[in-house]
Amino acid sequence: MPARDLEDVLKEVRRIQIVARRQVNDLLAGEYLSAFQGRGMEFNAVREYVPGDEIRSIDWNVTARAGAPYVKTFCEERELTVMLMVDASASNAFGSQRLSKMETAVEVAAVLMFAALKNNDKVGLLFFADDVIKYIPPRKGRSNVLRLIRELLAMEPVKTRTDIAGALEFLGKVQRRKCILFLMSDFLGSECSRELAVANRRHDCIAVTLQDPREKTLPDVGFVTLRDAETGELLELDTRHPKVRALFARVADEREQKLSGWLRRANVDRLTIRTDQSYAQSLQRFFRARERQR
Repeated sequence: MPARDLEDVLKEVRRIQIVARRQVNDLLAGEYLSAFQGRGMEFNAVREYVPGDEIRSIDWNVTARAGAPYVKTFCEERELTVMLMVDASASNAFGSQRLSKMETAVEVAAVLMFAALKNNDKVGLLFFADDVIKYIPPRKGRSNVLRLIRELLAMEPVKTRTDIAGALEFLGKVQRRKCILFLMSDFLGSECSRELAVANRRHDCIAVTLQDPREKTLPDVGFVTLRDAETGELLELDTRHPKVRALFARVADEREQKLSGWLRRANVDRLTIRTDQSYAQSLQRFFRARERQR
């Protein structure tokens, strides 16, 4: 990477670090911890037995030494592994707002990383398009999180189709232990409901769907030329005609219904992130909904 580009990336890392940490501290401090379960229960302490305690929880060694019954207490093992799968295909570079879908994804990923860091969780990263581009195994620590953010910022969109199914199959081979899996994509590729269902049986899979309002509605601005970011195909439309705008909206609605069907069949939770709305509030609503489900 050229020196100037590296300097720009480092400057952006610092900016995103400040933004992400503020979001975690101000909005998401408790929600992340409440939304996800740990791997199980771990021993916490012993205390004196009181009527109603489970007999099987008595610690007989401590009871013998103390001459009075004591019971073991347990707490949930909080340490988690968080994997972020990020779609690097060119369609995610699109944006009609202040941030593109990809830039929004980077900030959301950074917030999730710092939330995981606050809980001392491991965090890993996987980029994919039509194939896996890069896989970074989960690790702990602030230096790891900053490295992952640098990787996100340095990532170049790939002009090719999206293969979510293939990326999920790869993850199944390299990530054997259960993790919290955030799959970040606009889901414009082919159907992947079967692979999502398989991943969700092993992991806790969340589909983070990235959306821009201009992908659903066309403004009345006359003739426009649209280019498919992944295939390069060009399409010229006259947006003055209501039928053209209605057809565009209908195709977008059909695409949305198809995606909802994939996620429903796979029993995967959905977190919708729109480039024209506050992603921090979307995260907060999602975490609170997960807490209620628990």
